[in-house]
Amino acid sequence: MPSAGPFPSPALPASFAFSYGRFNLVLMTVLGLGPSRSRFIVGETTVAVHFGWGFWATIDRSAIVGVEPYDGRVYGWGAHGWAGRWLVNGSSKGILRLTIEPRGRGRVMGVPVTLRELRVSLEDPDAVAALLAPERRA
Repeated sequence: MPSAGPFPSPALPASFAFSYGRFNLVLMTVLGLGPSRSRFIVGETTVAVHFGWGFWATIDRSAIVGVEPYDGRVYGWGAHGWAGRWLVNGSSKGILRLTIEPRGRGRVMGVPVTLRELRVSLEDPDAVAALLAPERRA
């Protein structure tokens, strides 16, 4: 992967933590959706998303055509969505929106779902955005 500027790209795969609000950290840990069971992993050719038993997906990096912060309202926490638009979060802050084309596949509680937009709450959304920016790819 080419470097963007004077700093080398981080070693891949790179693993990132989901962000959690205080209450959600306790609740989701008890429910098996906490930090020890949830990661966002950027590899050379894929992105793996694991949110405990509630959500998992592997997406081709080449299918991620848009990466941007999401500042819209959030009305819930966990893994939820419909018609290809999914929100996987433990917090209302640090949300990154990924646009996926062609559509990807994921699973919510084991049920297959289509992914055209995936919003995730991350502790370091800027680092993930820098890695996934379409213009960074060779």
